[in-house]
Amino acid sequence: MTEGEAESRVVSSSRDIAAGPAEIFELIADPAQQPRWDGNDNLSEAAPEQRVRAVGDVFEMTTTKGQLRENHIVEFEEARLIAWRPAEPGRKPPGHLWRWELEPIDDATTRVTHTYDWSQLTDTKRLPRARATTADSLRASIDRLAGLVEEGPDGEA
Repeated sequence: MTEGEAESRVVSSSRDIAAGPAEIFELIADPAQQPRWDGNDNLSEAAPEQRVRAVGDVFEMTTTKGQLRENHIVEFEEARLIAWRPAEPGRKPPGHLWRWELEPIDDATTRVTHTYDWSQLTDTKRLPRARATTADSLRASIDRLAGLVEEGPDGEA
């Protein structure tokens, strides 16, 4: 970042995926599926049967560093929108947000937008990691999701 250049604290990426929004949303709203498509390679595992259904839900995820995170759902519309704020267990979320928006283009195509918003992040220890989250890493998650839903049972598109 050059002097005088404003730091963007909201990063986003979009892609059209050849699948319906409900199919894509299932992979996002079921935390046990998230390590399969995480483009940040930060998620290790989540217990099964934590499928998100509403604002106020909380799901737990273990990171690749072995840390447990509670993810507080703050936005939710089935098959269209989901967003959460991660936090250490029993603590208030420090202010960053992960959001997924799914917009049907037609019966067989969905525009998927993944956003990382750290504009309200208060934990200064997390700033280097927040700054390192780029549109490319968000796109990697979208690309992995696309691979999961666009491949047939034999692994081919």
